[in-house]
Amino acid sequence: MKLFKNIKGWLGNQEHLFYLFLVILTVPNIVLCFTEPMSLVAKISNVLFPFSVYYAVMARSGNCGRTFWILFPFLFFGAFQLVLLYLFGQSIIAVDMFLNLVTTNSSEALELLDNLIPAIVLVVVLYIPALVLATVSMIRKRKLPESFLRRERKRSWIALAIGIVSLGSAFWLDNRYELKSDLYPANVCYNIALAFQRTARTQNYGETSKDFTFNARATHSADRKEAYIMVVGETSRAANWSIYGYGRETNPELSKVGGLTAFGHVLTESNTTHKSVPMLLSAVNANDFDSIYHQKGIITAFKEAGYRTAFFSNQRYNHSFIDFFGKEADTFDFIKEDTGNSGYNPSDDELLKRVASELDKGASKQFIVLHTYGSHFNYRERYPADKAFFLPDTPVDAEVKYKKNLLNAYDNSVRYTDNFLARVIHLLQDRGIDAAMLYTSDHGEDIFDDDRHLFLHASPVPSYYQIHVPFLVWMSDSYKETYPALLEAARSNRQKEISSSSSFFQTMLELGGIEMPYRNDSLSVVNALFTEKQRVYLNDHNEARSLDDIGMCKEDFEMLDQKGIQYTGGKVSRY
Repeated sequence: MKLFKNIKGWLGNQEHLFYLFLVILTVPNIVLCFTEPMSLVAKISNVLFPFSVYYAVMARSGNCGRTFWILFPFLFFGAFQLVLLYLFGQSIIAVDMFLNLVTTNSSEALELLDNLIPAIVLVVVLYIPALVLATVSMIRKRKLPESFLRRERKRSWIALAIGIVSLGSAFWLDNRYELKSDLYPANVCYNIALAFQRTARTQNYGETSKDFTFNARATHSADRKEAYIMVVGETSRAANWSIYGYGRETNPELSKVGGLTAFGHVLTESNTTHKSVPMLLSAVNANDFDSIYHQKGIITAFKEAGYRTAFFSNQRYNHSFIDFFGKEADTFDFIKEDTGNSGYNPSDDELLKRVASELDKGASKQFIVLHTYGSHFNYRERYPADKAFFLPDTPVDAEVKYKKNLLNAYDNSVRYTDNFLARVIHLLQDRGIDAAMLYTSDHGEDIFDDDRHLFLHASPVPSYYQIHVPFLVWMSDSYKETYPALLEAARSNRQKEISSSSSFFQTMLELGGIEMPYRNDSLSVVNALFTEKQRVYLNDHNEARSLDDIGMCKEDFEMLDQKGIQYTGGKVSRY
């Protein structure tokens, strides 16, 4: 009882609360010192300067509780930052994190929420009691002694001077240091502004792209029936596909399919769905990503060339470019939206029913785009229980101790994708027409693969597992006979370095025989003119960066090396 009274008395002391609130505000900066790969002078500056600013602000008011509440946005950022660090291990809150809040549907968020409970408990314990104490201080109108305020204001000026000197030292001694990227919470504020700007530009997309045209035309014979299917996978990493050498049999169906070419050294230019998929569906890539606000997608190109088009998605609306490009089709269906039930979770099998129905319409020229749910977490819900091959596949809680179970469930989802793609191929093959299928995944996934204990994707700094993706081209017997040069080129290019974000669109154009000013044969993997280029990554500020310039760690480059790709300092090149 006496201890409780002592604690209550200590917390009731406004001077003690002043210091407590100051420390709580600075906690994220202190934690980031241990997680971010920055120079020592940058780490010191990132604590001293924000601390001095908070100090100066706190010393301006006689009621520290009111000031603490005024600074609530920074408490919110702090809580968000700590949860992010728990999830990814490093990096500040990125622009894409804010955009993910807008483009991620509620069911996906709830699937992940259960696995963030430890981090959520931490931030609740850290921030909620402090906010309660601040509220009590406000309600009871408690004041800091005037003598205390005079002393702390003097100290805060000294602290601010030291903070400014430390910031200047960071700029002077570290030529890579910049406020918008490295100083928390200035970087978060900058990223929020960018997120609002991008959201506004996205909402205005209908106006900025309304007059766009590809000027596309068909070059294939009008007398031959054709059908092409473009499949965009979800969260499937190449490292777990047996056709790329994975030790488990995750591709029992595709390994037996004739006419299939698997490209082994393919990297995506983004580890986020809301960026990667639009690049796959358009002529845009990391080098000119902002041009997306003025362009339309590949469905429009095929429509201009006279094809009947369809878009079927097993994901919900995200109110962004995936929706915009999908709705360009003659027929489109986001099947998760069909019932209005947010808990409706259909399998990718439902897409096959739509494909069969569309092909049965018998149009002479058909183009279908599928957006699957593939291997998106929660993995266990991506395939029927009777299709579980690797066991045990439960529980799937996001904890290192369940790594084997998570991996079993993930591999089962890859086997399910294997079966799905094989059935897409059979639907086309059975029609005996010129047909082709193109597949890749938007990005990969981390599953506690190494000592970093990374999980999921969309981390501000991507890993090898998040950007190495499968890439497949299948051609029907009739198609191979009609266009043998394309099959020969595909086989010749299958071991070359490829960027899925740059080559997916271009390859699909060539497979479908579509000519246009936006076509670039040096990026098509079924063209003899295909040219290897330095692969880049689209960073959080929509800037194209070489892989060694985005903070990828040594382990990731070692993994690239093991897969026949060698890091050579500024460039990733094949052996």
